[in-house]
Amino acid sequence: MNELIERLVKEANITPEQATKTVESLSNYIKEKFPMLAGAVDNLFNSSAD
Repeated sequence: MNELIERLVKEANITPEQATKTVESLSNYIKEKFPMLAGAVDNLFNSSAD
């Protein structure tokens, strides 16, 4: 997740806090719209956080 946040900060010219909130919102949106992907989304973002 850190790599995605860094990329958003650089490419979208937003603060790290804004990027973090964006990623969290996107993750929640995907899990709400596609509940069958919730585990995959969690694994994707959690594995990136390490």
